[in-house]
Amino acid sequence: MKYYVKDYPRPQFVRDNWENLNGAWDFRFDDADVGEKERWYEGFGKEHEIQVPFTYETKLSGIQDERRHDHIWYGKKIQVDGSRLKKDTLVIHFEGSDFVTTLWVNGQKAGCHRGGYARFSFDITDLVHDGENQLVVKVEDSFDMQQPRGKQRWCDENYQCWYVQTTGIWKTVWTEYVPKVSLKAVKMTPVLEDFCLEVEYKVDAPESMWDGSLRVEAEVSIDGKFINKVCTAVISEHVNARIDVSRKNSGFAWIVKMWSPEEPNLYDITFRVVRDSEVLDTVGSYFAMREIRIEQRNILLNGRPLYQRLILDQGYWKDSHLTPPSEEALIEDIDKIHALGYNGLRKHQKTEDERFLYWCDVKGMLVWSEMASAYDFSDYAVEEFTREWLEIVKQNYNHPCIITWTPFNESWGISHVETKQTQQHFTEGIYYLTKSIDPYRPVIVNDGWEHTVSDILTLHDYEEVGKLLKKRYVDYEDEIFNTEVYHSLFKSAMANGYDYIGQPVIISEFGGIAFNNDDSGWGYGNKVNTEDDFIKRFDKITTAVKEIPYVSGYCYTQVTDVQQEINGLMDIDRNFKVDAKIIREINERQVGYWRQITPPGDHTEPDTQ
Repeated sequence: MKYYVKDYPRPQFVRDNWENLNGAWDFRFDDADVGEKERWYEGFGKEHEIQVPFTYETKLSGIQDERRHDHIWYGKKIQVDGSRLKKDTLVIHFEGSDFVTTLWVNGQKAGCHRGGYARFSFDITDLVHDGENQLVVKVEDSFDMQQPRGKQRWCDENYQCWYVQTTGIWKTVWTEYVPKVSLKAVKMTPVLEDFCLEVEYKVDAPESMWDGSLRVEAEVSIDGKFINKVCTAVISEHVNARIDVSRKNSGFAWIVKMWSPEEPNLYDITFRVVRDSEVLDTVGSYFAMREIRIEQRNILLNGRPLYQRLILDQGYWKDSHLTPPSEEALIEDIDKIHALGYNGLRKHQKTEDERFLYWCDVKGMLVWSEMASAYDFSDYAVEEFTREWLEIVKQNYNHPCIITWTPFNESWGISHVETKQTQQHFTEGIYYLTKSIDPYRPVIVNDGWEHTVSDILTLHDYEEVGKLLKKRYVDYEDEIFNTEVYHSLFKSAMANGYDYIGQPVIISEFGGIAFNNDDSGWGYGNKVNTEDDFIKRFDKITTAVKEIPYVSGYCYTQVTDVQQEINGLMDIDRNFKVDAKIIREINERQVGYWRQITPPGDHTEPDTQ
């Protein structure tokens, strides 16, 4: 890609003038919560040195204290080029910090953000000066079950499928010099049937410039070849453009390079904010032409049936937990998932580092984007969840790899959704809010069972006997969607008052096979003793799912072991437990009613002129 920069935290919105602040920071616990009263934001005596972005619970942080500490402080000195502040603003970005993050710059409060998984930024221009400046960050966390927390535990010890908590900064922190007149945000929507890209710009400029002299230029290319350039006058803070990306081939047919797992074609796009002949801001990005939609029981990618071979991916590492140890580690995971024969993944209970989404875009890996659950229902939980979920959807909207939004999982945080209208209304509200931002991607509510409104019906079933798994869905097809037949936990597919209306069906969790390990750790069902036993069971249950005629795909649990959960196809160090080639053959083998994806290649239409 034209604008790829290694370790750049936001690969779809690239500027040149940035500084990575990861590395050594001063650090201090504040268990008595006295730091603000004692004005630690003006400077504090450090107890530890921490390696950001790794949380204090992890080995790579340099601290590795897994105990609960609800109030923690960070400090770091940065250098500022004062001459740049005459024409630029200085913005600091936090890709992720859990849960309440407050920043002070030179003793002055710069801002506060709530939420553990979304990116947030502060303009610190007016708080800095030329030379050395002091950053101080306080992060507050808790074991509150009403707080969206994903797979983080809310007690002192791990249990079942909940792991060591993540407290504080856990993604990259970085600063960026941004022109005072600049492009603030871009929303890119491919419209395949019209061979065009719809673009919504948000421009940061004074109203006095909304006179037509200010414009945004968008220049599109692919593989180094120019495609189109469109200029749009800035007449308000928000302006729209439409960019034709089609070209005629030698046969006079319209051609658009489409994105798919087989051919992940990406277009480069350069945005420039221009006044008269002066370029005020330049941003590098990319997009893809692809369409995901539903037609009766089929999920269509670029108009053709898509059979999804997904794997559950929780994104944990042994020494760094939720934080990827490096960009190379993200790439390794994607490559190994492909090596296992999967064409996509369900990123479970986590919003991953955006560099991961970039590499999924580049390598053609389908992604289901899921929200971190809360576990108690209340007005507070609704407010926190809704605000952060909408931030995440807007931040990651432009990534073509994301084909599904999954805000809820297994009734976590909505434990009475089957019967209580308040919780049902909450799920409906999230569904329609998500659709108001993104009417194109499917939204699943709620993954696993007890669905209310949902574009796909997803079922979780950890039956370990292949024949029984297939029999359940073939023999009881008419009953499974509205009764308790299908699942060993006796969960209904639909919540009370909601009917199955013919949506596509995906078995979105199954498998979870673990090797016998002297009773330490766990998997689903009985553990297996040998590699041969593992492969036989994996083959039988995977084949059983593929032989169910109305099922449009599956998601196997899971990529790697995670702490006490040892049911990954790889261990926590990313070593395959069984031969990846065998797993790949089973996943890619055509059996029964399985519908193969036809590689779409170029999208062509007859010349209508």
